[in-house]
Amino acid sequence: METKPDAHASPLSWVMAAARPLTGSIEDYDVLLERIGAARFVLIGEASHGTHEFYEERARITQRLIAEKGFSAVAVEADWPDAYRVNRYLRGQGEDKSGEQALAGFKRFPTWMWRNTEVVRFIEWLRRYNESLPSRLPPVGFYGLDLYSLFTSISEVLRYLDKVDPQAARQARARYACFDHFGRSSERYGYSTSYGLSASCQDAVIAQMHELNARAAEYVKRDGRAASDELFYAQQNARLVTNAEQYYRTMFDRRVSSWNLRDRHMMETLDALARHLPRTEDGMPARIVVWEHNSHVGDARATDVGLAGELTVGQLARESYGDQAFLVGMTTYQGSVTAASDWDAPAERKRVLPALPGSHETLFHQTGIGRFMLAFKGDRDLAQALSRRRLERAIGVIYRPETERSSHYFYACLPQQFDCVLHFDQTRAVEPLEWGDIWNLDEAPETFPAGL
Repeated sequence: METKPDAHASPLSWVMAAARPLTGSIEDYDVLLERIGAARFVLIGEASHGTHEFYEERARITQRLIAEKGFSAVAVEADWPDAYRVNRYLRGQGEDKSGEQALAGFKRFPTWMWRNTEVVRFIEWLRRYNESLPSRLPPVGFYGLDLYSLFTSISEVLRYLDKVDPQAARQARARYACFDHFGRSSERYGYSTSYGLSASCQDAVIAQMHELNARAAEYVKRDGRAASDELFYAQQNARLVTNAEQYYRTMFDRRVSSWNLRDRHMMETLDALARHLPRTEDGMPARIVVWEHNSHVGDARATDVGLAGELTVGQLARESYGDQAFLVGMTTYQGSVTAASDWDAPAERKRVLPALPGSHETLFHQTGIGRFMLAFKGDRDLAQALSRRRLERAIGVIYRPETERSSHYFYACLPQQFDCVLHFDQTRAVEPLEWGDIWNLDEAPETFPAGL
């Protein structure tokens, strides 16, 4: 039996006593799976969008959840149409012959976020797993939760209607023609409508979504489950167009939180997916793994950005599903990361500076344990010992080390933000499938190029 520190012990003593080292063995995540228990939704975060260890360990956990606990879908921070191409590959559908080909739909910045070697390995594992399943069991799926694919989703709605209802397709084209003079630029549409330079397409996209939903029963009669899946795919694209239109229209309006619109959309998509997926053989609802950044997976109410009014998928999942949602975060102290210096800039391999004093990451570094897990759920004493808010680092697709504190840190109470945290003290950059000259350099120097 573990010996706990006394009530007056330092936070470091509590972390060292509770830390469960991660050695790379098959047993590493036994305790995590026990704590997850019967939860339907396991949300696994990452402290950056470009760290090898985050992708690798997230895949290891997910493989066990699928193989041992019957999880049947992976929902990721990616666009719905691009991820659905991967979903078709996993089912042996479509024309793609490999996982790398199936990921070719991810053409929008940041391509390395999904077009990297770790994701390819995971996709190929899922394909092999599905091929091994008895025919009576549904395959494991791969789905995107995000809303950036405004024009791609319009094309996918039209492609579906061309196939099932050409007359409805003509009407949909007339409605979506509202976007034609923006040259497939979502940002141009948002700017023009925000400043009154162009009329909004809001009414047109809402009308199209409602009409598609109203005719759903008619369309789904055609080919059973296959027709149901294709209709569901089209319906989510139509809803995405509606939410993306609002997102881009309000992203220049400081009075409206585009962050909240985005996270609400991702939660709506997760809810819709949970309702759509078939139940298990014993009649239980489908179980889903979610891959997103810590800043989406964590509960916003435990952070200063939450106090400022931002919400997250993790918060919404807890509010909707209670203990059926289990939140996992990941942290690192230093290393390298694949990130850009600016939006739409090339991927670079950048050195991650040592974490700032007073941060959770520095506290974890002081243990001297290279990799470990802290399980807060089920351990009130540990949660209480670490209840003080500390700095937490978040690196997205852009990393600006020259403005590290203001660009990448916020305050958070970790035991309230997550049910469990995995710490990897030294990490390295994830490998993009397309190696640019900037990424494929030796380790970056200690000085960095100027950012914004």
